[in-house]
Formats: sequence, structure tokens, C-alpha cells
Amino acid sequence: APAPAIHPAAPTPTPPRPPASPTPPRGGISVDVDGGTQGRDSVVKIIVLMTVLSIAPSILLMMTSFTKIVIVLGLTRQAIGTPTIPPNQVLAGIALFLSLFVMGPVVSQVYEQAVTPYTNGTIEMNEALERAQAPLRTFMLRQTGNQELQTMVAASGQEQPANYEDVEFTTLVPAFVLSELKTAFIIGFVIFVPFLVIDLVVASVLMAMGMMMLPPVMISMPFKILLFIMVDGWTLITTALVSGYMQT
Repeated sequence: APAPAIHPAAPTPTPPRPPASPTPPRGGISVDVDGGTQGRDSVVKIIVLMTVLSIAPSILLMMTSFTKIVIVLGLTRQAIGTPTIPPNQVLAGIALFLSLFVMGPVVSQVYEQAVTPYTNGTIEMNEALERAQAPLRTFMLRQTGNQELQTMVAASGQEQPANYEDVEFTTLVPAFVLSELKTAFIIGFVIFVPFLVIDLVVASVLMAMGMMMLPPVMISMPFKILLFIMVDGWTLITTALVSGYMQT
């Protein structure tokens, strides 16, 4: 018979060691939520800066010549009869650079009177904002009609100001926008008249010839484009827009 297998004896278990005492950290990190008055001022300045950056497109639209220029260019495109040519991006780009050309002196005054002293630390933010409003106020007052200004003053419920310089800035901005819209549509009406005459003449000729199924727009569009080229329309409109701001 085979000999029985011999199993090795089980090893004796090692008794557990007592836990070691924790080692104190070499360095520490502290987070201070309340930085005092200076910290709160920095947070407020950052919030104000982010707010200004978020409303920068609205400032460009409401307080510069961009609104009138882009509306006049859009109405000109509609009058010619090409609703998609030039594209919207091209018209917006032209209006933007024309606005920069018109607003160049105003931007220079704002930079010299408000931005440069504020970055140098000679004035505070509140004073910088007041100095930046002065050139914009002068520009908008020159372009704002008396009727629109009186309408917004009456709508605001404020007392009649003694002079134009006493008008509130929040009242002047919508009055300026209304004046720009009114002027833009007046210019657009003047531009539409000669092209409308061409449409009427072409439609009358087609009706007299019995071609009622032929769209008049298909025939009148080349004549309108030819007329616009002959009078150098884009240069004429651009010169009228820019000179209107320079003369006032």
C-alpha cells in the first residue's frame, strides 16, 4: 500500500503591529474666501468689465453710425432687386468699416481722455466712464433731431432740461437711435424712387406688348443695375453717408 502524504505544518501567524502616529504635514494650504474690501472691489470690477464686454455689440449698434449705414445699404440692395447680392456679411463689413471711419475722431477722444488716464492709474473707473461719455454725447446730440429728443424726454417723465447738455444719457441714446432710423428710411425712399420708375416703365411696356406672363423684374433688373453703375451708386451713397456726419 502507498505511504500516506505528509503535509507541512502551517506557518505561525505574525502578531499585528500597533498603528504608527500620523506625521504632521510639512506645508499648509489656506483658502481665504473674504479678501476684505480690496478683494470685493476687484470682484465688482471684473463683473462690470464682463458686463461691458457682453453689451459691446449693442453699444456699437445703438451709439454709433452703424445703424443708419447698414439700413441704407440694405435698402439700396432691395431697390436694385438683388435681395441676396451683396451678401449680408459684405454689407455688415462695409457698414462696420464706414462706422470706424466716421467714429474715428470720437474714438480718439475717448481713448485720450478716458482710457489712457485710467490705464495709467491717474483716474478711477467712475471718472473714466464720465469722460468717455462726453465725446459720445456730443456726437449723438449733433445727429439727434429735436422732435425725437422731445419725445423721449416726455416719455421718460423727466422735467424739461434747460439745455442739451443736461439731457440724461439713457434718454439721449434711444432718441439718437430714432433719429438714425428716420434719416435712414428717408435716404432709402430717395434711393427707391428712380428704380421704382424703371419698374413701372418696364411693366407698362410689357403690358402694352401683351407679355403679361413675363415677370417685369426679370427685364427691369439689368436696367436698374446699369443705371446704378452709370451713376457710380456705391460711391455716391457712401459719400453721402460720410459727408452727412462730417458736416454736422
